[in-house]
Amino acid sequence: MSQPTDFLPTVQALVQCYQAFEAYSAAHIRALGLTPPQFDVIATLGNTAGMTATELGEKTLITKGTLTGVVDRLVDRGWVERAAHGSDRRCQIVRLTKSGEALFAKVFPAHMAHVAAGFAGASAAEHARWQTALRALEQRFRRGAA
Repeated sequence: MSQPTDFLPTVQALVQCYQAFEAYSAAHIRALGLTPPQFDVIATLGNTAGMTATELGEKTLITKGTLTGVVDRLVDRGWVERAAHGSDRRCQIVRLTKSGEALFAKVFPAHMAHVAAGFAGASAAEHARWQTALRALEQRFRRGAA
């Protein structure tokens, strides 16, 4: 029979896995000259015509309060610009500049290769097993939140 705290080792394993992945990813992003939130914005805006700040906030892992500062710093560096929204004067579109597009073309493939190297040697069956387990865990929490 399951004990009330049997889930704790699962939570610990999940958190430790995320922390290890984040450290692995963030170190490479910093070596590329960006912070993880800056990379998140550049990667999210890449290959798009831009989006509103609200949309950008929904698609990134950055809180609204932090997002404004990150975008401001990217504007200061010449990689991102704010432009008037075509149909809604109350909001602006955040988009990459030409320089930002060049940065995206350089850093995004480099970081994807770095992340891929972390998974090197894993079989298709391992990937399928990890995805199945993580999706099942996600669904448990989604049902619990509903």
